[in-house]
Amino acid sequence: MSTKSTILQILSSSKDGAAVSGEELAQQCGVSRAAVWKAVNALREEGFEITGTTNGGYVLDSSDVLTTEAVSSAFNAGFPQFAGARIEVFKEIDSTLSQAKRWLSECGSLRTADGELTPAGKNYSNAVIVAEKQTAGRGRSGRTFVSPARTGIYLTVIYAPKGGITDPAKITAFSAVAVCRAIKKLYDIQPSIKWINDIFYNGKKICGILTEGTTNFETGIIEAAVIGIGVNIEDNAEAFDGELSKVAGGLLGGTAAREGGTGTKAGCTGTSNATLHSVTRAQLAAQIAGETLQVLSEPADQVIAEYKVLSFIIGREVEVHTLIDSAQGIYKATAVDIDQNAALVVQLPDGTRRRLISGEVSLKSESFTG
Repeated sequence: MSTKSTILQILSSSKDGAAVSGEELAQQCGVSRAAVWKAVNALREEGFEITGTTNGGYVLDSSDVLTTEAVSSAFNAGFPQFAGARIEVFKEIDSTLSQAKRWLSECGSLRTADGELTPAGKNYSNAVIVAEKQTAGRGRSGRTFVSPARTGIYLTVIYAPKGGITDPAKITAFSAVAVCRAIKKLYDIQPSIKWINDIFYNGKKICGILTEGTTNFETGIIEAAVIGIGVNIEDNAEAFDGELSKVAGGLLGGTAAREGGTGTKAGCTGTSNATLHSVTRAQLAAQIAGETLQVLSEPADQVIAEYKVLSFIIGREVEVHTLIDSAQGIYKATAVDIDQNAALVVQLPDGTRRRLISGEVSLKSESFTG
Protein backbone atom coordinates (compact mmCIF):
# COMPACT_ATOMS: atom_id res chain seq x y z
CA MET A 1 0.00 0.00 0.00
CA SER A 2 1.36 3.43 -0.91
CA THR A 3 2.12 6.11 1.68
CA LYS A 4 -0.84 8.16 0.42
CA SER A 5 -3.21 5.20 0.81
CA THR A 6 -1.93 4.43 4.29
CA ILE A 7 -2.26 8.03 5.45
CA LEU A 8 -5.75 8.28 3.98
CA GLN A 9 -6.78 5.07 5.76
CA ILE A 10 -5.35 6.26 9.09
CA LEU A 11 -7.02 9.67 8.91
CA SER A 12 -10.34 8.17 7.75
CA SER A 13 -10.41 5.74 10.67
CA SER A 14 -9.28 8.26 13.31
CA LYS A 15 -11.80 8.09 16.18
CA ASP A 16 -14.15 11.08 16.28
CA GLY A 17 -12.02 12.81 13.68
CA ALA A 18 -9.16 13.33 16.11
CA ALA A 19 -5.97 14.83 14.74
CA VAL A 20 -3.11 12.45 13.96
CA SER A 21 0.38 13.85 14.36
CA GLY A 22 2.86 13.88 11.53
CA GLU A 23 5.25 11.90 13.73
CA GLU A 24 2.66 9.16 14.30
CA LEU A 25 1.85 9.01 10.58
CA ALA A 26 5.54 8.73 9.78
CA GLN A 27 5.98 5.85 12.24
CA GLN A 28 2.95 3.93 10.98
CA CYS A 29 3.96 4.41 7.35
CA GLY A 30 7.63 3.74 7.96
CA VAL A 31 8.68 6.95 6.21
CA SER A 32 10.11 10.35 7.11
CA ARG A 33 8.10 13.38 8.25
CA ALA A 34 8.99 15.01 4.93
CA ALA A 35 7.47 12.06 3.05
CA VAL A 36 4.31 12.42 5.14
CA TRP A 37 4.09 16.12 4.31
CA LYS A 38 4.57 15.36 0.60
CA ALA A 39 1.86 12.66 0.65
CA VAL A 40 -0.60 14.90 2.52
CA ASN A 41 -0.10 17.67 -0.04
CA ALA A 42 -0.65 15.18 -2.87
CA LEU A 43 -3.94 14.13 -1.28
CA ARG A 44 -4.96 17.77 -0.96
CA GLU A 45 -4.27 18.28 -4.68
CA GLU A 46 -6.61 15.36 -5.42
CA GLY A 47 -9.41 17.14 -3.57
CA PHE A 48 -9.20 15.82 -0.02
CA GLU A 49 -9.79 18.46 2.66
CA ILE A 50 -6.98 17.84 5.14
CA THR A 51 -6.23 20.56 7.67
CA GLY A 52 -3.21 20.93 9.88
CA THR A 53 -3.60 21.71 13.59
CA THR A 54 -1.45 23.93 15.79
CA ASN A 55 0.22 20.91 17.38
CA GLY A 56 1.24 19.53 13.99
CA GLY A 57 -1.52 16.98 13.63
CA TYR A 58 -3.66 16.34 10.56
CA VAL A 59 -7.45 16.07 10.33
CA LEU A 60 -9.45 14.77 7.38
CA ASP A 61 -12.39 17.20 7.10
CA SER A 62 -14.02 15.82 3.98
CA SER A 63 -13.31 12.55 2.24
CA ASP A 64 -16.02 12.38 -0.42
CA VAL A 65 -13.50 12.45 -3.23
CA LEU A 66 -13.53 9.67 -5.79
CA THR A 67 -9.88 8.78 -6.43
CA THR A 68 -7.85 5.62 -6.84
CA GLU A 69 -6.29 6.21 -3.44
CA ALA A 70 -9.65 6.63 -1.72
CA VAL A 71 -11.24 3.54 -3.27
CA SER A 72 -8.12 1.41 -2.76
CA SER A 73 -7.87 2.46 0.88
CA ALA A 74 -11.49 1.55 1.63
CA PHE A 75 -11.31 -1.66 -0.44
CA ASN A 76 -8.12 -2.98 1.17
CA ALA A 77 -9.38 -2.15 4.66
CA GLY A 78 -12.77 -3.79 4.16
CA PHE A 79 -11.73 -6.78 2.08
CA PRO A 80 -8.16 -7.76 2.98
CA GLN A 81 -8.65 -11.14 1.25
CA PHE A 82 -8.64 -9.25 -2.06
CA ALA A 83 -6.00 -6.67 -1.09
CA GLY A 84 -3.63 -5.90 -3.92
CA ALA A 85 -6.28 -6.14 -6.64
CA ARG A 86 -5.78 -3.60 -9.39
CA ILE A 87 -8.01 -0.56 -8.89
CA GLU A 88 -8.22 2.44 -11.19
CA VAL A 89 -10.50 5.48 -10.95
CA PHE A 90 -11.22 7.72 -13.93
CA LYS A 91 -12.68 11.21 -13.76
CA GLU A 92 -14.37 10.58 -17.09
CA ILE A 93 -14.50 7.58 -19.40
CA ASP A 94 -16.71 6.21 -22.13
CA SER A 95 -17.65 3.16 -20.07
CA THR A 96 -15.94 1.21 -17.28
CA LEU A 97 -17.28 -1.97 -18.90
CA SER A 98 -15.69 -1.03 -22.22
CA GLN A 99 -12.40 -0.22 -20.48
CA ALA A 100 -12.38 -3.64 -18.78
CA LYS A 101 -12.93 -5.35 -22.12
CA ARG A 102 -10.11 -3.29 -23.67
CA TRP A 103 -7.77 -4.42 -20.91
CA LEU A 104 -8.69 -8.05 -21.42
CA SER A 105 -8.43 -7.89 -25.20
CA GLU A 106 -4.84 -6.66 -24.87
CA CYS A 107 -3.57 -9.15 -22.30
CA GLY A 108 -4.04 -12.55 -23.99
CA SER A 109 -4.87 -15.61 -21.89
CA LEU A 110 -5.65 -15.09 -18.22
CA ARG A 111 -4.82 -18.66 -17.20
CA THR A 112 -2.41 -21.39 -18.26
CA ALA A 113 -3.50 -24.82 -19.48
CA ASP A 114 -3.42 -26.14 -15.89
CA GLY A 115 -5.62 -23.30 -14.67
CA GLU A 116 -3.01 -21.10 -12.99
CA LEU A 117 -3.15 -17.35 -13.50
CA THR A 118 -0.76 -15.96 -16.10
CA PRO A 119 1.10 -12.71 -15.32
CA ALA A 120 -1.70 -10.88 -17.14
CA GLY A 121 -4.25 -12.86 -15.19
CA LYS A 122 -2.67 -11.85 -11.89
CA ASN A 123 -2.82 -8.22 -13.02
CA TYR A 124 -6.44 -8.21 -14.15
CA SER A 125 -8.21 -10.88 -12.08
CA ASN A 126 -10.41 -9.11 -9.47
CA ALA A 127 -9.54 -5.74 -11.01
CA VAL A 128 -11.92 -2.86 -10.35
CA ILE A 129 -12.53 0.16 -12.59
CA VAL A 130 -14.47 3.13 -11.21
CA ALA A 131 -15.57 6.32 -12.95
CA GLU A 132 -16.81 9.70 -11.78
CA LYS A 133 -18.65 10.09 -15.09
CA GLN A 134 -19.39 7.93 -18.14
CA THR A 135 -20.02 9.42 -21.57
CA ALA A 136 -21.27 6.15 -23.11
CA GLY A 137 -22.65 4.11 -20.22
CA ARG A 138 -24.44 0.99 -21.40
CA GLY A 139 -27.47 -0.92 -20.16
CA ARG A 140 -29.13 -4.10 -21.33
CA SER A 141 -30.40 -4.50 -24.91
CA GLY A 142 -28.28 -1.63 -26.18
CA ARG A 143 -29.86 0.99 -23.94
CA THR A 144 -27.94 3.98 -22.61
CA PHE A 145 -27.20 4.15 -18.89
CA VAL A 146 -27.22 7.83 -17.93
CA SER A 147 -24.02 8.46 -15.94
CA PRO A 148 -23.63 12.12 -14.87
CA ALA A 149 -20.76 13.32 -12.71
CA ARG A 150 -20.89 13.50 -8.90
CA THR A 151 -24.37 12.02 -8.53
CA GLY A 152 -23.50 8.33 -8.71
CA ILE A 153 -20.80 5.72 -9.04
CA TYR A 154 -20.08 3.59 -12.08
CA LEU A 155 -17.82 0.59 -11.76
CA THR A 156 -16.83 -2.69 -13.36
CA VAL A 157 -15.37 -5.75 -11.65
CA ILE A 158 -13.38 -8.36 -13.58
CA TYR A 159 -14.07 -11.91 -12.35
CA ALA A 160 -11.87 -14.68 -13.74
CA PRO A 161 -12.37 -17.92 -11.77
CA LYS A 162 -10.39 -21.10 -12.30
CA GLY A 163 -12.16 -23.18 -14.92
CA GLY A 164 -13.82 -20.15 -16.46
CA ILE A 165 -17.42 -18.98 -16.26
CA THR A 166 -19.74 -21.99 -16.18
CA ASP A 167 -22.98 -20.38 -14.96
CA PRO A 168 -23.13 -16.92 -16.58
CA ALA A 169 -26.78 -16.35 -15.63
CA LYS A 170 -25.88 -16.48 -11.95
CA ILE A 171 -23.24 -13.76 -12.17
CA THR A 172 -25.75 -10.93 -12.56
CA ALA A 173 -28.07 -12.30 -9.88
CA PHE A 174 -25.23 -12.76 -7.40
CA SER A 175 -23.96 -9.24 -8.14
CA ALA A 176 -27.44 -7.85 -7.41
CA VAL A 177 -27.29 -9.51 -3.99
CA ALA A 178 -23.86 -7.95 -3.45
CA VAL A 179 -25.14 -4.45 -4.24
CA CYS A 180 -28.04 -4.88 -1.80
CA ARG A 181 -25.64 -6.10 0.90
CA ALA A 182 -23.35 -3.11 0.37
CA ILE A 183 -26.19 -0.57 0.55
CA LYS A 184 -27.68 -2.23 3.63
CA LYS A 185 -24.31 -2.33 5.39
CA LEU A 186 -23.35 1.28 4.68
CA TYR A 187 -26.70 3.07 4.72
CA ASP A 188 -28.83 0.75 6.87
CA ILE A 189 -31.62 0.79 4.29
CA GLN A 190 -32.91 -2.22 2.42
CA PRO A 191 -33.24 -2.06 -1.39
CA SER A 192 -34.89 -4.84 -3.36
CA ILE A 193 -34.37 -6.63 -6.68
CA LYS A 194 -36.41 -6.75 -9.85
CA TRP A 195 -35.37 -9.78 -11.90
CA ILE A 196 -32.74 -9.97 -12.99
CA ASN A 197 -30.50 -6.93 -12.88
CA ASP A 198 -32.32 -3.91 -11.42
CA ILE A 199 -32.10 -2.63 -7.84
CA PHE A 200 -35.03 -0.58 -6.54
CA TYR A 201 -35.50 1.63 -3.50
CA ASN A 202 -38.54 3.75 -2.56
CA GLY A 203 -40.27 2.76 -5.79
CA LYS A 204 -37.48 3.87 -8.15
CA LYS A 205 -34.65 2.10 -9.93
CA ILE A 206 -31.37 3.15 -8.33
CA CYS A 207 -28.99 0.62 -9.85
CA GLY A 208 -28.54 -1.41 -13.01
CA ILE A 209 -26.15 -4.30 -13.62
CA LEU A 210 -24.81 -5.49 -16.98
CA THR A 211 -22.62 -8.59 -17.24
CA GLU A 212 -20.64 -9.58 -20.31
CA GLY A 213 -18.04 -12.26 -20.92
CA THR A 214 -14.70 -12.57 -22.68
CA THR A 215 -13.91 -15.83 -24.44
CA ASN A 216 -10.56 -17.47 -25.12
CA PHE A 217 -10.97 -18.45 -28.78
CA GLU A 218 -8.30 -21.14 -28.56
CA THR A 219 -10.03 -23.03 -25.74
CA GLY A 220 -13.60 -21.82 -26.26
CA ILE A 221 -13.81 -21.08 -22.52
CA ILE A 222 -15.44 -17.93 -21.16
CA GLU A 223 -12.38 -16.85 -19.22
CA ALA A 224 -13.79 -13.85 -17.44
CA ALA A 225 -16.95 -11.95 -16.66
CA VAL A 226 -16.94 -8.16 -16.66
CA ILE A 227 -19.64 -6.96 -14.27
CA GLY A 228 -20.78 -3.39 -14.86
CA ILE A 229 -22.65 -1.73 -11.99
CA GLY A 230 -24.11 1.77 -12.01
CA VAL A 231 -25.66 3.29 -8.87
CA ASN A 232 -27.57 6.57 -8.74
CA ILE A 233 -26.82 8.15 -5.37
CA GLU A 234 -28.49 11.53 -5.78
CA ASP A 235 -31.66 12.30 -7.75
CA ASN A 236 -30.70 14.25 -10.86
CA ALA A 237 -33.67 16.12 -12.32
CA GLU A 238 -31.64 17.32 -15.29
CA ALA A 239 -30.37 13.85 -16.21
CA PHE A 240 -33.53 11.92 -15.30
CA ASP A 241 -36.03 13.83 -17.39
CA GLY A 242 -39.06 12.71 -19.37
CA GLU A 243 -40.06 9.07 -19.10
CA LEU A 244 -36.81 8.23 -17.32
CA SER A 245 -37.84 10.31 -14.30
CA LYS A 246 -40.82 7.99 -13.74
CA VAL A 247 -38.56 4.99 -13.23
CA ALA A 248 -35.08 6.20 -12.22
CA GLY A 249 -34.29 7.65 -8.82
CA GLY A 250 -31.43 8.09 -6.40
CA LEU A 251 -30.35 6.17 -3.33
CA LEU A 252 -30.67 9.37 -1.30
CA GLY A 253 -33.82 10.48 -3.07
CA GLY A 254 -36.26 9.03 -0.53
CA THR A 255 -38.28 10.90 2.07
CA ALA A 256 -35.74 10.40 4.84
CA ALA A 257 -32.90 11.81 2.79
CA ARG A 258 -34.80 14.85 1.53
CA GLU A 259 -36.36 15.89 4.80
CA GLY A 260 -33.63 14.87 7.18
CA GLY A 261 -36.03 12.80 9.25
CA THR A 262 -36.72 9.11 9.51
CA GLY A 263 -38.54 6.99 7.01
CA THR A 264 -40.71 3.93 7.08
CA LYS A 265 -40.25 2.57 3.58
CA ALA A 266 -37.93 -0.24 2.54
CA GLY A 267 -36.32 -0.74 5.90
CA CYS A 268 -35.10 2.83 6.39
CA THR A 269 -36.71 3.39 9.79
CA GLY A 270 -34.36 5.28 12.06
CA THR A 271 -31.87 6.18 9.32
CA SER A 272 -31.04 9.86 9.64
CA ASN A 273 -30.05 12.28 6.92
CA ALA A 274 -26.62 12.65 8.51
CA THR A 275 -26.09 8.89 8.44
CA LEU A 276 -27.10 8.65 4.79
CA HIS A 277 -24.76 11.44 3.72
CA SER A 278 -21.82 10.32 5.85
CA VAL A 279 -20.99 7.54 3.38
CA THR A 280 -18.53 8.59 0.70
CA ARG A 281 -18.74 7.51 -2.91
CA ALA A 282 -15.34 5.86 -2.57
CA GLN A 283 -16.59 3.79 0.35
CA LEU A 284 -19.68 2.72 -1.61
CA ALA A 285 -17.65 1.79 -4.69
CA ALA A 286 -15.20 -0.21 -2.58
CA GLN A 287 -17.97 -1.96 -0.64
CA ILE A 288 -19.86 -2.96 -3.80
CA ALA A 289 -16.70 -4.23 -5.48
CA GLY A 290 -15.66 -6.24 -2.43
CA GLU A 291 -19.13 -7.66 -1.82
CA THR A 292 -19.33 -8.68 -5.48
CA LEU A 293 -16.07 -10.60 -5.39
CA GLN A 294 -17.06 -12.13 -2.05
CA VAL A 295 -20.54 -13.30 -3.06
CA LEU A 296 -19.21 -15.03 -6.18
CA SER A 297 -17.24 -17.42 -3.97
CA GLU A 298 -20.20 -18.35 -1.75
CA PRO A 299 -22.45 -21.45 -2.05
CA ALA A 300 -24.93 -20.91 -4.85
CA ASP A 301 -27.96 -22.25 -2.98
CA GLN A 302 -27.45 -19.77 -0.14
CA VAL A 303 -27.05 -16.78 -2.47
CA ILE A 304 -30.09 -17.73 -4.55
CA ALA A 305 -32.13 -18.04 -1.34
CA GLU A 306 -31.03 -14.52 -0.39
CA TYR A 307 -31.85 -13.27 -3.88
CA LYS A 308 -35.39 -14.64 -3.60
CA VAL A 309 -35.90 -12.89 -0.26
CA LEU A 310 -34.75 -9.60 -1.80
CA SER A 311 -36.91 -10.01 -4.90
CA PHE A 312 -40.23 -8.16 -4.97
CA ILE A 313 -41.46 -9.70 -8.21
CA ILE A 314 -42.51 -13.16 -7.03
CA GLY A 315 -46.28 -13.42 -6.90
CA ARG A 316 -46.79 -10.37 -9.12
CA GLU A 317 -48.40 -10.21 -12.54
CA VAL A 318 -45.77 -9.39 -15.15
CA GLU A 319 -45.45 -8.71 -18.84
CA VAL A 320 -42.68 -10.81 -20.35
CA HIS A 321 -40.60 -9.38 -23.18
CA THR A 322 -38.52 -12.07 -24.82
CA LEU A 323 -35.72 -11.43 -27.29
CA ILE A 324 -38.01 -12.50 -30.14
CA ASP A 325 -38.87 -9.55 -32.38
CA SER A 326 -42.54 -10.37 -32.82
CA ALA A 327 -45.88 -10.05 -31.07
CA GLN A 328 -45.42 -13.61 -29.80
CA GLY A 329 -42.43 -12.38 -27.83
CA ILE A 330 -44.62 -10.40 -25.41
CA TYR A 331 -47.09 -12.07 -23.07
CA LYS A 332 -48.61 -11.77 -19.59
CA ALA A 333 -47.87 -14.20 -16.79
CA THR A 334 -47.40 -14.44 -13.03
CA ALA A 335 -43.91 -14.67 -11.56
CA VAL A 336 -43.96 -17.71 -9.26
CA ASP A 337 -40.33 -18.59 -8.48
CA ILE A 338 -36.64 -18.07 -9.13
CA ASP A 339 -34.80 -21.36 -9.55
CA GLN A 340 -31.30 -22.39 -8.50
CA ASN A 341 -29.84 -21.13 -11.79
CA ALA A 342 -31.38 -17.66 -11.32
CA ALA A 343 -34.00 -18.31 -13.99
CA LEU A 344 -37.43 -16.74 -13.47
CA VAL A 345 -40.31 -19.20 -13.43
CA VAL A 346 -43.59 -17.73 -14.69
CA GLN A 347 -47.05 -19.21 -14.91
CA LEU A 348 -49.32 -18.46 -17.86
CA PRO A 349 -53.10 -17.95 -17.51
CA ASP A 350 -53.68 -21.55 -18.67
CA GLY A 351 -51.55 -22.87 -15.81
CA THR A 352 -48.48 -23.84 -17.84
CA ARG A 353 -45.11 -22.69 -16.62
CA ARG A 354 -42.09 -21.32 -18.43
CA ARG A 355 -38.52 -20.89 -17.29
CA LEU A 356 -36.88 -17.64 -18.40
CA ILE A 357 -33.11 -17.38 -18.65
CA SER A 358 -33.14 -14.23 -20.78
CA GLY A 359 -35.46 -11.41 -21.76
CA GLU A 360 -37.06 -8.78 -19.54
CA VAL A 361 -40.17 -8.44 -17.43
CA SER A 362 -42.18 -5.41 -16.44
CA LEU A 363 -44.90 -5.10 -13.86
CA LYS A 364 -48.41 -3.90 -14.62
CA SER A 365 -47.46 -0.75 -12.74
CA GLU A 366 -43.88 0.42 -12.48
CA SER A 367 -44.64 2.10 -9.15
CA PHE A 368 -43.53 -0.11 -6.27
CA THR A 369 -43.02 0.15 -2.56
CA GLY A 370 -40.28 -2.47 -2.69
